[in-house]
Amino acid sequence: MTERPTPDLTITETRVYRGANVWSYDRAIHLVVDLGSLEDYPTNTLPGFTDNLVAMLPGLREHSCSRGKRGGFVERLNEGTWLGHVAEHCALALQQVVGHDVRRGKTRGVKGSTGVYNVVFGYIDEQVGLAASRLAVRLVNHLVEADPGFDWDTELEDFIRRAQRTAFGPSTQAILDEAVSRDIPWIRLNQYSLVQLGQGVHAKRIRATMTSETSAIAVDIASDKDLTTRLLAAAGLPVPKQDTVRTEDQAVRAAERIGYPVVVKPLDGNHGRGVCLDLQDEADVREAFPIAQEQSRRGSVIVESLIVGKDYRCLIIDGRVAAIAERVPASVTGDGISTIEQLVDTANADPRRGVGHEKVLTRIKVDGAAVQLVREQGFEMTDVAPDGQVVKLALTGNMSTGGISIDRTFEAHPENVEIAEEAAQMVGLDIAGIDFICPDITEPVRETGGAICEINAAPGFRMHTHPTIGEPQFIAKPVVDMLFPPGATSRIPIVAVTGTNGKTTTSRMISHVFKGMGRKVGMTSTDGVVIDERLLIRSDASGPRSARMVLQNPRVDFAVFEVARGGILREGLGYERNDVAVVLNVQPDHLGLRGIDTVEQLADVKAVLVEAVPRDGHAVLNADDPLVRDMRRRCSGQVVWFSMDEPGSETRDMIDAHCRRGGKALVLNPSERGEMIVVKHGPREMQLAWTHLLPATFGGKARMNVQNSLAAAAAAFAAGAPLHDIRQGLRTFSTSYYLSPGRLNEVEVNGIKVIVDYCHNAPGMRMLGDFVDRVGDSLESSHDLARPSRIGVIATAGDRRDQDMRELGEIAAAHFDVVVVREDVALRGRARGEVSGLVTEGVRTAMAAGSRCKQVEEVLDEIEAVQHAMARANRGDLLVICVDEHASVMSELENWSSQAQAGSGASPDAPGADPDYAPAPTEP
Repeated sequence: MTERPTPDLTITETRVYRGANVWSYDRAIHLVVDLGSLEDYPTNTLPGFTDNLVAMLPGLREHSCSRGKRGGFVERLNEGTWLGHVAEHCALALQQVVGHDVRRGKTRGVKGSTGVYNVVFGYIDEQVGLAASRLAVRLVNHLVEADPGFDWDTELEDFIRRAQRTAFGPSTQAILDEAVSRDIPWIRLNQYSLVQLGQGVHAKRIRATMTSETSAIAVDIASDKDLTTRLLAAAGLPVPKQDTVRTEDQAVRAAERIGYPVVVKPLDGNHGRGVCLDLQDEADVREAFPIAQEQSRRGSVIVESLIVGKDYRCLIIDGRVAAIAERVPASVTGDGISTIEQLVDTANADPRRGVGHEKVLTRIKVDGAAVQLVREQGFEMTDVAPDGQVVKLALTGNMSTGGISIDRTFEAHPENVEIAEEAAQMVGLDIAGIDFICPDITEPVRETGGAICEINAAPGFRMHTHPTIGEPQFIAKPVVDMLFPPGATSRIPIVAVTGTNGKTTTSRMISHVFKGMGRKVGMTSTDGVVIDERLLIRSDASGPRSARMVLQNPRVDFAVFEVARGGILREGLGYERNDVAVVLNVQPDHLGLRGIDTVEQLADVKAVLVEAVPRDGHAVLNADDPLVRDMRRRCSGQVVWFSMDEPGSETRDMIDAHCRRGGKALVLNPSERGEMIVVKHGPREMQLAWTHLLPATFGGKARMNVQNSLAAAAAAFAAGAPLHDIRQGLRTFSTSYYLSPGRLNEVEVNGIKVIVDYCHNAPGMRMLGDFVDRVGDSLESSHDLARPSRIGVIATAGDRRDQDMRELGEIAAAHFDVVVVREDVALRGRARGEVSGLVTEGVRTAMAAGSRCKQVEEVLDEIEAVQHAMARANRGDLLVICVDEHASVMSELENWSSQAQAGSGASPDAPGADPDYAPAPTEP
């Protein structure tokens, strides 16, 4: 232990999970923090630390921590806990200060690293959560050793302001809260208030209180107050007399024609800005005109007759009155002691008041117009108003100018309700704010006098959801009812596929089945993003961002996601849950990266998909893989097994017991004719297809695709596809370059059988080697003379462990006569020649032990390696190319084929001769 603690707490790594992840079922921020010397100083060894911390963040008293009771965390502080744990709770408490109700968090030590901790906590707004984490660490360090440049009050105020800038407004938040309560997913589309509710084809968008159902024409009409008034007048609705002008002189003439007193306001303003009321003469009009014109985007101003009465806002949603509020202009009431200025300060000190729309009330703004209004009432701001005297500070009742609201929803006269609803229909708005001026909303406006003075598109909800006086109205409900009527769905089915090998092929099989059913499938894979068989993005798209891209596409009604280990570790799933999770296998690959050192840890990562299955969902699991089989305990929904084991095995006995309890499974039943894929559901058994008749299995020789077909059929069955559609999908899916580029693509080049595959790891090479043996044996049996050679072009990624690279070479040597070792373009941190050297070392080790391989060569460039292998091969040989850039390799093979055909005069029978040949995977 050092003699004196120093503020060494630092954040060494930050990750933001935007969906289910290895730490949490929900969104979370993950910090890796290093305590440095503070590892030796738990909180009970730091004098005054706990008292000072709780004084700065009183909300920590409410944290239960592991004790499960209020004050549990403070108990932990007094007993002694490490400062990484403290930073977690501070980050949560800071978010709670700004109204984000997040309570999830955990802190765990990093195995093998003293003083290094994983700190994980939930968040609502990503930027707020990140800012909270940074401020939490600075606060802890400050309490360890005071930092003269750290002022807590200033830092906290800056944090609150930053949170307010990114927070949703009250209207948007009310709609989102209602959507969440109905299990409707949402995605924030920008840093402001543009939000998508629902997924894919079911998606709707909102921006504040404008929706995807809001008519653009209606918004234009409502923005033109003159046009609005003329339309309402034509419908016989009560409106004030008015005229539109562009100059002061025109405004004066219009006022004289209408008759004083008048109102001058901008043609297309909002929030009451630029509105001047109760103008009694020409001088008032001339003074008000530039104020109104400044707020008008078109430069036009409206002069209208003054309607005397109270200010009411009628909120119309989907043609019906949802709420009515009386708006009272900003004012203060004298107490005979305080000045008006002091009364305003007292009113603004109300915790319900804030800047703009951040809180339920807005602070009263004292500007030149407010000072002038106070003078007109016979006071100055420094005067003391008599006790009980109401002093107005604004003429309009807008909440944005500091006004208050009184709920009058159930007091309005039916005739007034009818007028408001008809006004919204005339303009055509789905959500409209109708501003009524009348003496009393409880009496018919046509009898008492009054008029509709304005119609607002995108009206604010704050005055209705948080009235100053009266009961709040739950007006978000009719908005969500309008967008998603009762019984309407908001989600599209999501099938997520993971595993060490076979993910892309299985994803393509599932997509092919549902495309055949007429669904608009959105798919992500390592090849790119495909929407309805159109390749939108060509890249590795197996991460969460690509998944969100599919969910935002309005054409997609079914989603299939290939989910890779890296995306889960980097950002989580990127969505809330998947209806069907498919786990193909868990094998040693990508170990030693991002803290995943064992295959068991890798299984925990891939199990995130299973944990994201809802109660009415399914997990499709490989019963032959022990690590995958153990994932059944993490599934909230039903498990659908698939297995290649023969009847009578321990695995099949387990599956039979599962089905006797009503479960589902897909298995292989061998017979003299071949292997039949059988669907088991409870006591029923249904034959699906012979494996040797499925094109992707190469007559049953490609055992990896037999397994992938089982998984794809199980996923489709779990997702509700009829058996005949599944059967048809599997029978028409092939591993051609067009349907499955880079996955067992077979081409014939100059009499040489060439297989192009993306195999890049030892487990994959083991399965590919089995296929090579089966195909090679078949070729040998058909040749009476020389035995065909088996040539392999192999490589692996540079971020694999050295032993994994050697193992790849050893396995390849067991199946090929000649091995050509190449390297990828991206070396991933390795020196040129280092990867190929390690793979070659593995091949030579196997050769020394008597493997099949008799020769190994290194040709680092991929195209040169293909050319070298083709030059070595003879007619009848089998050449397997493990590719990196499959389009370039296919183009090179086409060149070889074209050269041979040019010499013989034959016409090409392979696709494309363009050197940049890269066909879309969806061509027929």
